[in-house]
Amino acid sequence: MTSTPIPSPVVRAMERFGRNISLARRRRNLTQVDLAGRIGVTVNTVRRLEAGHPGVALQHIARALQVFGELEKLEALMDTAHDSIGMALQDEKLPKIIQPPRGRKNAGAF
Repeated sequence: MTSTPIPSPVVRAMERFGRNISLARRRRNLTQVDLAGRIGVTVNTVRRLEAGHPGVALQHIARALQVFGELEKLEALMDTAHDSIGMALQDEKLPKIIQPPRGRKNAGAF
């Protein structure tokens, strides 16, 4: 199995996220040991999370967000109701005219 390199913008975003996790933890006067205990991981996992390591499991990120009271932000990341590109692409495929099925007479009002 070959691994493709992680694009630089992704690396920067993960590192920024890790710094933000560290800042949130310190603002709440939590040690890395405290955070590790609250999310059920080792201190090494917290260190990797705060460093923006790509191998940290999503469940650990979600649990950390829950500790900080920010879990709804994870839920909002790919909220399809606000996916303007996806909706625009879908709208392009909508038929221009809707015709009644063949063989049916117009029955009038509902």
